[in-house]
Amino acid sequence: MRTKSAIVVGLAAAAALAASVPALAAPAHEAPRRNCPQLDTKLPWAGDNRARLQKMIDERGTCSGKNGPRPVAAFDWDNTVVKNDITDATLAWALKHDKILRPRSWKDTSAWLTAAADKALTKACGTAVPVGRPLPTSKNTACADEIFEIREKSQTMSGETAFAGEWNHRRTVPAYGWIPQLFAGHTPAALTSFARQARAEQLAAPVGAKQTVGTHTIAGYIRYYDQQKDLIRTLKAAGFDVYIVSASSEPIAEAWSSGVGLDRKHTIGIRSITKRGLLTPALKGCGGVETGRGDALPYMDGKRCMINQEIFKIKGAKAWQQQDFKHRIALGAGDADTDVTFVNDATGAHVAINRNKSELMCRAYDDVDGRWVANPMFIDPMPRKSGAYPCSTTGATAEDGSKVPVRRADGSVIADQVDKAF
Repeated sequence: MRTKSAIVVGLAAAAALAASVPALAAPAHEAPRRNCPQLDTKLPWAGDNRARLQKMIDERGTCSGKNGPRPVAAFDWDNTVVKNDITDATLAWALKHDKILRPRSWKDTSAWLTAAADKALTKACGTAVPVGRPLPTSKNTACADEIFEIREKSQTMSGETAFAGEWNHRRTVPAYGWIPQLFAGHTPAALTSFARQARAEQLAAPVGAKQTVGTHTIAGYIRYYDQQKDLIRTLKAAGFDVYIVSASSEPIAEAWSSGVGLDRKHTIGIRSITKRGLLTPALKGCGGVETGRGDALPYMDGKRCMINQEIFKIKGAKAWQQQDFKHRIALGAGDADTDVTFVNDATGAHVAINRNKSELMCRAYDDVDGRWVANPMFIDPMPRKSGAYPCSTTGATAEDGSKVPVRRADGSVIADQVDKAF
């Protein structure tokens, strides 16, 4: 017969052995553990995307039991967190309410604006209004048309090129910088106020509504995606530090980000240089690129730079480089090639909202690390792309603007991909 002491020793040994064996994953039907924030199961995601995101949240959030810096999640804004474009909406509202101030010369608004664009704007908008006073764009259809056409297509109403010169096509696009530059002379608070008034109109309009700007017909409504609001809520509850990184003017983005529970500190956009409290055409750069003309915006590679510089405090040229695991976002979410670099940098989940953009979807469907989450738009999704994305030939944009193959980190070319996020 075993003695009492032998039994105690045996039980202790058994306990030690049990403690050394990793716990098995909870069965799928088991109720979630306490203090593990959960995504709303009533909100539809494609396929198993919700489960994959939940797994990442559990692995990297408070339920992981890991100590250390808070994991970071970064979201693009337009057509990623909301349906439609907040910059278009704000510009449309401003044109309808005569909020664009006449510049001394249209050439002052952008270092890349062409003589043809300057001439077209001067002719359409006139010179009768004193410099610094509001242009009557609510009544002057030709002026509103020229401004919106240049914003939308980087060309004049007669089809002439509006921006010319040299720039790094993975760091900036002049038409994006031109919008905050158009609002020079206003305070940042005034621009946020314009965006808030546009926001109220857009949220009140029915889904599918259109509006007219000059003779342009554009979307007349915006909606927050319930799924993305829920994802941001869950990430925050799970201990993630969540940011918006947008190529919209920062005062415009700030008018919207509070709708998903994010403050100004967590909203990154195009930053204008102010003088005596007023916006100027000069734009802040990133990673040591500080020309003032907008050579380094939160656009494509510029979004990585802004994340590294503003969130991880990595300064100078190093901010343009992909960082080590500890200095990279856990989740990145975007809808376009303008987001591909920072979304690709994510270590836990790459969320690609499918708008049929080649470089983003080539990487999403190649899914080299098994962590890409491709999902159709949650409202009025794009149709499935016919044919294949040209990943192996022209899927990516080079620094000089040419189209090149999409390559993995090891240099290998991604094969053409078909649309599967449905």
